[in-house]
Amino acid sequence: MQGKVALVTGGAKRVGAAIVRQLHAAGYNIMLHYRSSSAEARAIAAELNLQRADSVALAQADLLNIGGLPVLVQQTITRFGRLDALVNNASSFFPTPVGDIDEHGWQDLIGSNLKAPLFLAQAAAPELRRTQGAIVSIADIHAERPMRQHVVYSIAKAGLVAMTRSLARELAPEVRVNAVAPGANIWPDGESVFDEVARQRIVSSIPLKRIGEPDDLAKTIRFLIADAPYITGQIIAVDGGRSIYL
Repeated sequence: MQGKVALVTGGAKRVGAAIVRQLHAAGYNIMLHYRSSSAEARAIAAELNLQRADSVALAQADLLNIGGLPVLVQQTITRFGRLDALVNNASSFFPTPVGDIDEHGWQDLIGSNLKAPLFLAQAAAPELRRTQGAIVSIADIHAERPMRQHVVYSIAKAGLVAMTRSLARELAPEVRVNAVAPGANIWPDGESVFDEVARQRIVSSIPLKRIGEPDDLAKTIRFLIADAPYITGQIIAVDGGRSIYL
């Protein structure tokens, strides 16, 4: 994988940072996208560039600005000379119970979870065809089993699943397109829905009796990008078996 290049959205923190580290360890050069987490992005870039000089570059962008997505792809190609993998990781997550759904929430959740991944994939497709690359997005087990009080989020992830399967057909045979579907993987920041009682209830429903860790997702994404040449159009549940009970 030496010399290959991955663009990872939302790569500065949490699962995104784990994805960046996993792909970097596999030999990829990384264009690390971030929106507002500048300090975290710079820290990861400094850490990984010490391990391998000039292997990580940074790109700041608001993915809801669709016009800027081709620029993000072009920045990656200009910096590294190619693009082999796109990881659609960046995502908004917050509740939208019926009665409180508004256009702002719709634009944010649909924009970050579906619209941006689609338009970014479209922008990246010509180069990924040339390099016979791959796209991996982060879906959710709740795309098929909606989460209570998260109507718009569940709709967005369901659309992302359909997008993954559609692009797998449209971009074959040159580009493979897959997604991973986490269950509980790191408790969300500032999310009052998941108090301690709710968290314990979720953990008790997981056959493996723990929530996922960032590396659980990151290792699966690395596999789909680097070691799965005959897998496309698939949604891989990385949930400790939780979807069995939902």
